Amino acid sequence: MSTRIISCGIVLLDADGRVLLAHATETSHWDIPKGHGEEGEPPHVTALREMVEETGIAIEPQRLKDLGRFVYRRDKDLHLFGARAIADELDLSVCTCTSLFPRRSDGTLIPEMDAYRWAAPDEVDKYASRSLTRLFQTTLSLAELHRSL
Repeated sequence: MSTRIISCGIVLLDADGRVLLAHATETSHWDIPKGHGEEGEPPHVTALREMVEETGIAIEPQRLKDLGRFVYRRDKDLHLFGARAIADELDLSVCTCTSLFPRRSDGTLIPEMDAYRWAAPDEVDKYASRSLTRLFQTTLSLAELHRSL
């Protein structure tokens, strides 16, 4: 049996229930900050680390609400955590991505994420991948999360 990849991430909502999306460099899509854990790393630690690496936003662990594991794609599950952004996290102009990857064309190291936006639940499908849009439309309601955080 093949092991499913688990990617851990944070669904960060602002006071209006908009979700933080980061633009994946040199692609057409936006995503929530998420990534794969390191050996033996608990899911919430992975999610917090990815948030810092991809946005520069450091969230205290006690602010996380464990939302559980979700089927994401054929080969991948997401373990997601919800959190409410606080005042100094709302200004996305200060976000910065420190995790780099080699550009396909020439191998130059470029940031994984290169832009940030708050997206209302009904705007997610304009920006996010089909997989993420489907998740928010079917399994993980942003409106319900907004009410419960």
